[in-house]
Amino acid sequence: MDMGLSEIQQMLKNSAREFLAQECPLTLVRELEEDAQGFSEDIWRQVVNLGWTGIPFPEQYGGTGGSFLDLAVLVEEMGRALLPAPFFATVVLGGLTVLDAGNDAQKQDILTGVCAGTVRLTLALTEPSATTEAWGVETQASASGDGYVINGTKLFVPDAHAADTIIVAARTMPTGDDPEQGITLFLVPSGASGVEVEQVSTIGNERLCEIRLENVSVSGDAVLGEVGEGWPVVERALARATAAHCVQMVGGADAVVDMTVEYVKQRTQFGRPVGSFQAVQHHCANMATDVEGARQVAYQAAWAISEGQPARREVAVAKAWCSGAYQRVCSLGHQCHGAIGFTMEHNLQLYTRRAKVQELSYGSVHDHKEIALQEIEAA
Repeated sequence: MDMGLSEIQQMLKNSAREFLAQECPLTLVRELEEDAQGFSEDIWRQVVNLGWTGIPFPEQYGGTGGSFLDLAVLVEEMGRALLPAPFFATVVLGGLTVLDAGNDAQKQDILTGVCAGTVRLTLALTEPSATTEAWGVETQASASGDGYVINGTKLFVPDAHAADTIIVAARTMPTGDDPEQGITLFLVPSGASGVEVEQVSTIGNERLCEIRLENVSVSGDAVLGEVGEGWPVVERALARATAAHCVQMVGGADAVVDMTVEYVKQRTQFGRPVGSFQAVQHHCANMATDVEGARQVAYQAAWAISEGQPARREVAVAKAWCSGAYQRVCSLGHQCHGAIGFTMEHNLQLYTRRAKVQELSYGSVHDHKEIALQEIEAA
């Protein structure tokens, strides 16, 4: 594989960094943390007008026909800027799942709206068990006439408060001996009767939501993919989301390194910049090393997915490493900043809080190390 960016990808990276630095400074990120919606409709419209929501989708739906790797380049810059927007939920979790499993009518209707910015999506999988494994899906979808009635609770659903359509994983058949069997995906309008969405408070101020579904009626046309065969679709969606999540963490960690290096160049103690002390230099070198290692494994996972290759091992390795790397980078960043880095007035805490949430999202370090070990033993 070629780890270098193509000319077009480099242009995308540069233009995204320039746009986000200008339109989404950390001062705005702070303001939107206190906002009930959590993102700016104006910035969202600009993101749509730049064509970002259409990057991974075919031109027939209004997209640009880009690859998952192209999308990863953009997501890294969003992670660097801490962009508060329903982009990840709409494009990575929702849109790519519809592209993967939807029929022609669903793709035409939904993906055209995603590319145009008129449709926002999210994926509702996790339940009170807090696992992303199949056995945790307990929401029930009972056949009723030509449709289904859905009952259950979903937790930690990204940007559900802003979504027009929620992709809900529910059981249409008893679990039996194999919990992966009998799971079906449904396209549920967020405004449907019986759907209640409530935001959940998190330390990173991500807009994660609890969704309560009480006797929610949907038609048979709302089924995404095949009845009872939804779990393989979910697995592919989780692989894409986890890989993109890793690239997002790389962007955040890289920003922390830049922030820290700039600080130690300017902060003086004992008559000289603290960055001139060898111990501080070692910290900065370790931070940079962690970021570059994380970038390599994250992009290897993104590349494998983009090429349509088996990526279970690559995704697991990337998530296990990037989660720890982001934490280590933030920790050393605080060491180099000293007391000022622990204040809410400093921007470092914006990254540290998100690093902790992202470490625990889409599977823990332990979970992904177990998966990586299974893949190595099976090779």
